[in-house]
Amino acid sequence: MLRENVDSATQRTLTRTTRLLGTLRLDGPLLAGLAAIALYGQFILFSSSGGDWESVVRGSIRLGIGAMLMLALAQLRPGVLRLITPWLYLAGLVLLLIVDAIGYIGKGAQRWLDLGFVRFQPSEIMKIAVPMACAWLLRERPLPPDPRTLLLLAAVILVPTALTIVQPDLGTGLLILTAGFIVVLLGGLAIRYILLLGVGGIGAAAIGWFFLHDYQRQRVLTFLDPQADPLGAGYHIIQSTIAIGSGGLFGKGYLQGTQGQLDFLPERTTDFVFAVIGEELGLVGAVVLLGLYVFVTLRALFLASQMRDTFARLLSGSLAATFFVYVFINAGMVSGLLPVVGVPLPLVSYGGTSMVTLLAGFGMLMSLYANRKLAA
Repeated sequence: MLRENVDSATQRTLTRTTRLLGTLRLDGPLLAGLAAIALYGQFILFSSSGGDWESVVRGSIRLGIGAMLMLALAQLRPGVLRLITPWLYLAGLVLLLIVDAIGYIGKGAQRWLDLGFVRFQPSEIMKIAVPMACAWLLRERPLPPDPRTLLLLAAVILVPTALTIVQPDLGTGLLILTAGFIVVLLGGLAIRYILLLGVGGIGAAAIGWFFLHDYQRQRVLTFLDPQADPLGAGYHIIQSTIAIGSGGLFGKGYLQGTQGQLDFLPERTTDFVFAVIGEELGLVGAVVLLGLYVFVTLRALFLASQMRDTFARLLSGSLAATFFVYVFINAGMVSGLLPVVGVPLPLVSYGGTSMVTLLAGFGMLMSLYANRKLAA
């Protein structure tokens, strides 16, 4: 009898929760996955910051802001999202131009706008605005896109990419490029154009090598041979791989890492936080986090597959795929498998603008899914 009452109470609680999420236009599984990653991130932030509660509080505030924005955007109708798309894109371009002219300079880069009470990176806005603009342009055009449409999409993608790279911020610029390209790819890009872009990309990379800053070229050379300058350019990646390798299967224990806790590992709360996870929680801890990322990505892709109009399907697919690209690049660069390009680990790395814009993207995805029948 007691067991039946407990089961009945549990069922009623689940039913109420499902109804509440439906009312708020939130997807339960996706929200649970994002919450689990965010909690994991705060748990790791306390250790990577050396037990600094102030960092955890600031991170929690940013998470709260991002969560409120996600909730607000989830309430919007698809028509509203389509309406604001060109204005958001143009506003992002204007902000990028302002940053390039009078932006705040930090760590040798001019990437931020300082409003006194808050400092943010406008380039982060373009991670959402560019795929939105590409999906907006393709929403009523025949697919796959014709050459004229492809040229228009190229301009939409490459202009903010270039403005971001010259800050200099190569990592964010490449992510903007990737987000836009994924929309074009999902639009049914012909194989001949993919091959042409591949050849053009190789040629552009060869030419672009001569326009990179010295430290950017050094990052590529360090990736090929980090031992060439173990106390200089190669220091970050060497310490990172030592931390990950020393963690073994189960890690050294929470707050017990030597590379992170003794300050051998640089940028351990931001770009290299995954190395702290590998050292303190080992392969098991890293696999758990990666599993959560895979779950969120697959759930987001499933939601995207249920969309019934072009704008929603292309935008949702790009947001889901780009999320996984962030994870892949960060884990790859920290493990020494990719060059260091300064890409944060989603919802785990310490950073405000990136976290807020990422959750905003998922809010849009939930809005599009909740209103998929209306959009159709």
